[in-house]
Formats: sequence, C-alpha cells, structure tokens
Amino acid sequence: MDDRKCARSGFTLIELMVVVVILGVLAGLIVPQFMDEPQKARVVKTQLQMESISTALKKFYLDNGFYPTTEQGLSALVQKPSSGRIPKNFAVSGYLSKVPKDAWGTDFVYVAPGNHGPFDIISFGGDGEEGGSDYDSDINSWDLQ
Repeated sequence: MDDRKCARSGFTLIELMVVVVILGVLAGLIVPQFMDEPQKARVVKTQLQMESISTALKKFYLDNGFYPTTEQGLSALVQKPSSGRIPKNFAVSGYLSKVPKDAWGTDFVYVAPGNHGPFDIISFGGDGEEGGSDYDSDINSWDLQ
C-alpha cells in the first residue's frame, strides 16, 4: 500500500503544463516592460553628457569671453587650442578630462555659433544618422532647456 501512495505523490503532466502556461503568460506581460529600459537609459545618459559639455563650454566662455569655434571643436575643452582664436585664460586642468562620446559610442556634433544659441550640440541617437524616430531620433542641446 505504501508503494501506491508514493507513486501518486508526484505532479501530473497536466499540472506541470498549467504551471508552464502561467509562467509563460506572466513572462509575456512583464518582459516587454523592461525591453525599452536600456534604450531609455542611453537617451538619459546622452542628455546628461550634453548638459555636462554645456556646463564646460559656459565655464570656457566665462574664462575667455568666447566659445571654441566649430573647427576647434570640443577638444578645446580638454587641451588649449593652438589654432584659431587662442584662449588667454585657459584653465590649467582644462574643462573636461576627455571628450565624451554619446551613449551609442558616437562623437557629438558641435557647432559654434549655433543656429539655436551660441553653440549647438547634437547626438544622432541610436542609428548614428541625422533624423530618425523613437530611440533613433536626434538629441539636441537646445531641446534640453
């Protein structure tokens, strides 16, 4: 009699299938909510980097009375430019430790004077090309303010 009781103590195939279906439904509902999180994080990271670059550019301006030119680029925040208009009061340690790339590993586009202010900073988003939609759309410094 003990042998028959032990044989019946396991799960049936139907019980296991019901559990698998329930887990599948739960995964189908929950996983899509987290799929966009890495892309959202990249957008936020890029926006924060733009704000950091903007702050460094404003410090450069306060020290020198002008913004680096488009030709000098953002590298003028790391090392004192040797061509174009030379800053007289360049900070000894520079304004950034290195020129950052956006969250997708692409260089920022810097234009000075800008079309939307004294300078424009642009990231082309996930696709690395101008335009795009959703997470591939451009991120612009003038849209952050």
